[in-house]
Amino acid sequence: MPQSVCSELPGGVVLCIDDNRDVLECERAFLESFGYTVLTAPSGSEALELASTHSVDVVILDYFMPAMNGQEVALELRRLRPQAPIILLTEGLGVPEQALSLVDALIAKDRLASQLLPTIAHLYGSARIALPSYDA
Repeated sequence: MPQSVCSELPGGVVLCIDDNRDVLECERAFLESFGYTVLTAPSGSEALELASTHSVDVVILDYFMPAMNGQEVALELRRLRPQAPIILLTEGLGVPEQALSLVDALIAKDRLASQLLPTIAHLYGSARIALPSYDA
């Protein structure tokens, strides 16, 4: 990535939560390549610990996880970080309406690469987290 693109990014913090560690590493590598600081958590409880001790600008949350599902985590995140937009990831249907009401966006995992950056920009706004230009 050209240095001019990196220097324009103010380093927003994204918290990624997924019980699949391979998915977490892919999300981390992808977002870090665009200048974001990425915190990862393989469980809801670890995510809530991170959210209670770190400033978080955007949350990317898997719905189907053991112990705490995405709805339970989103509910707690709304209490801890009410200003942070939450993007819910899912592999398919079956997300209850109540869970959808707690999040700001829904992205299918098979569309993650094409929809994640535009969704972050739309939800958080380009005033604080600028997206790099795609022709750079």
